[in-house]
Amino acid sequence: MNKRTIKIALLLFALVLGTSVSAMAKEKITVLLDWFVNPDHAPLFVALEKGYFAEKGLEVEMIAPSNPNDPPKFVAAGKADIAVSYQPQHQMQVDQGLPLVRIATIIATPLNSLVVLDDGPIKSVADLKGKTIGYSVGGFETVLLKVMLEKEGLTLEDVKLVNVNFSLSPSLFTGQADGVIGAFRNFELNQMDIEKRPGRAFYVEEFGIPAYDELILVANKKNIGDKKLRLFVDALEQGVQYMVNHPQASWELFIKGDRKTLDDELNRLAWKDTLPRFALRPGALDQKRYSRFAAFLKKQGTVTSIPPMENWAVELK
Repeated sequence: MNKRTIKIALLLFALVLGTSVSAMAKEKITVLLDWFVNPDHAPLFVALEKGYFAEKGLEVEMIAPSNPNDPPKFVAAGKADIAVSYQPQHQMQVDQGLPLVRIATIIATPLNSLVVLDDGPIKSVADLKGKTIGYSVGGFETVLLKVMLEKEGLTLEDVKLVNVNFSLSPSLFTGQADGVIGAFRNFELNQMDIEKRPGRAFYVEEFGIPAYDELILVANKKNIGDKKLRLFVDALEQGVQYMVNHPQASWELFIKGDRKTLDDELNRLAWKDTLPRFALRPGALDQKRYSRFAAFLKKQGTVTSIPPMENWAVELK
């Protein structure tokens, strides 16, 4: 074997070794979703399919939970790296002592709304006096309803509350409820249109409720100095930017992993309505906005205290 052959052999060995080391060096991140895969999660899956996570040396696994209440608890217990959560629920969980910190935003506007049948007798929130309101999750949804009713001179005593167990639209169709709180405007309204029973939405932020982030990412407080979290958020931002520039191509990437389940009319309509609501700078934190909403929750008795911002919401370095 001459010197040239030896050099080429060593070079090839180095390249192979380098590739192996690079593959081994990929850091794994487990992300627990808040629910089954849907367009709310689009930036995560676009970033995954475009290879933005991989480019930053990350191997990302996304898992849909069997119980939507579990993901933040698993992150708090150190059993996962990141959970998809909601700003209101996050602040309530921090108040309960969970060591969770918001590290990024996926959807930067409220999606929650109070919905009635468009062709029904309810034309304003004031018309709900003496009516039945369906809900899925108590606590924050009840607070939203309370504040919206107060805006019209009513109280919770003026309506009847009934738990409809996530069957929001069906409860309106069957007459079980005259209105429902907790309906996501990008899903329930589209579902009602598909069923030829269109809905009328009253938007929470137009009734004295401070704007908040609907979908956020939370991590364990002890891990916020881990560089892989910052890399994850940077890749997520690349995913959002690609979506804004290439919405149709992004849709194809989103449904790629499960076309049979995801490629339907409801998801296509929800995709269109959700696209303008994604945070263009996921890692950015508006501290004043977060403080304002935290003060609202405290005033309503939803949380007992407001810890220093760095204990529950950060912009990663």
